[in-house]
Amino acid sequence: MTTSRTPSPFEPGETSLIVRTPEAEPIVSRWRERFDPSAAYGVPAHVTVLYPFLEYARIDAAVVAELRELFSGHAAFESRLARCGRFPGILYLVPEPEERFVALTEAVAARWPEAPPYRGQFDEVIPHLTVADGDDLDTIEREVAARLPVVVRALSVSLEVFDGERWRQEAEFPLRP
Repeated sequence: MTTSRTPSPFEPGETSLIVRTPEAEPIVSRWRERFDPSAAYGVPAHVTVLYPFLEYARIDAAVVAELRELFSGHAAFESRLARCGRFPGILYLVPEPEERFVALTEAVAARWPEAPPYRGQFDEVIPHLTVADGDDLDTIEREVAARLPVVVRALSVSLEVFDGERWRQEAEFPLRP
């Protein structure tokens, strides 16, 4: 007997750079587990800095050192998740102010232009924390919004790697205190 498994939306060896937001987990984990496909593959609540980043095979000690230097040039900061936003079929939390996340994305994309955010599909970088992907988002939004705001502390950027089964943290790069 064969069982079919839904194919992963990710490719083995893909990487991403994210700011993990454990402070938001109590508010979003219930919904992410059910309605965010990335959560099933081990992706924690986060705000994306750059996805996809370089293929894992390209990440060597020199790239890690450059990332460490790049991120140490940016100060750690707090962000407030106080409201929900929407993309078509996606509910997310809006980090405010968003400029610090955009600055991180722009710095990485400027250094590695071969890795544009979201493969260059969008003209504008909109920092967000995905809560749910689906059709009936109104109920989820009401329940999540009632538990806001939450303050998250961006102290570091995490390099995440998809191994074909799960995303795992490969490295962590502190932001300047």
